[in-house]
Amino acid sequence: DTTYLMDPKGIGGVNRLYAQEDILTQGAHRFAPTAGHKQGGMSNEDFYAAYGAELLTLNGLDYSVNNHSPGARYMATGKLDSLAYPTFAALVAACNGPNCPLSFLTFGNYSATGNLVAMSRVPYLPSLQRIANADAVEGNARSPYHDDFAQSRIEQTLGELRAERAAQPLLPRQERAENMLYAAQVNSKALARVTPYIPQQIPKQRLAQQAEIALASFKAGVCVSANLSIGQFDSHANNDADQMRLIPELLEGAAYVLRRAEELNIREKLIVVLQSEMGRTPDYNQGNGKDHWSIGSIMFLGPGIRGNRVIGATDEKQFAAVIDPQTLGVDNSKGVRVRPEHIHLALRQLAGIEDHPYCRKFPLGVQQAQQLHRLWG
Repeated sequence: DTTYLMDPKGIGGVNRLYAQEDILTQGAHRFAPTAGHKQGGMSNEDFYAAYGAELLTLNGLDYSVNNHSPGARYMATGKLDSLAYPTFAALVAACNGPNCPLSFLTFGNYSATGNLVAMSRVPYLPSLQRIANADAVEGNARSPYHDDFAQSRIEQTLGELRAERAAQPLLPRQERAENMLYAAQVNSKALARVTPYIPQQIPKQRLAQQAEIALASFKAGVCVSANLSIGQFDSHANNDADQMRLIPELLEGAAYVLRRAEELNIREKLIVVLQSEMGRTPDYNQGNGKDHWSIGSIMFLGPGIRGNRVIGATDEKQFAAVIDPQTLGVDNSKGVRVRPEHIHLALRQLAGIEDHPYCRKFPLGVQQAQQLHRLWG
């Protein structure tokens, strides 16, 4: 429910926990007060105080649909009418690190790869410890399956077999599968670089656990991108109680990611995108819940993104305003409805992969005149 975070209303029965005069500000940001209502986690007040200066928010994002499957696919890929498109996380991994052992990590939600890169799922930190030492019994480096000389012979033989196969003509799908297999075989030693960055204490929070796996892999140079996820936001009943439990958990998780990235000295390389597959209705239903809504918001932090900015808007009933793609200001006369494809094109540009062959293989169809000019500032 974006009205309990970055797009507050407080009027017309949209929110029951605060009124319009209670809305808070931090720089350019307006946000709902949650410190007195949250059930654990991090309040909006604390999050914006810590990160508002580097946070870019876009309100009034038009998902066009309000069903889970197409909404999740559209937000993840920027393409509504195709099942073939990769998520942005998978696309950037395929472009920038296709041979990394854990190039694209995912912890749930829509995670299609477009057959460009292998999808990796490492659900628990102990699992990461085991695969980081894949050539040892139960991940124990003191109990290797093979002595060093035997492991060297295995790697030599794999290389020789690979050279022989490379000279043979293969169908594209078979060639891609064999490339992935060989990469997995020869990268087992590379995964050992993760070991020093696996924490001794496992955090309790869901996003923090996922973050530790992803950040350790980033730091070790074996991963390019990760899709972190928590669910249960589908608050058809008891909306306010659910949102006051989950939004603080989300913000606490985002803060954990940023804090740990700084401790690992990779914060200056980390782009964070906070998004959902849909919004919630401006009205409550009979079960004190809110149903699906096709308008929402998205937030960004990281290098190359100028913060302390809010782009776009919704009215008091959460209908999206249109914006001028050149000025990024609200303009009802010549504005466009910002949709996921506009965001994904801008993300491709930010990542420097817009002209990569993989991006040309999966075009987004955004006309030049509708591209968001200087979205990142």
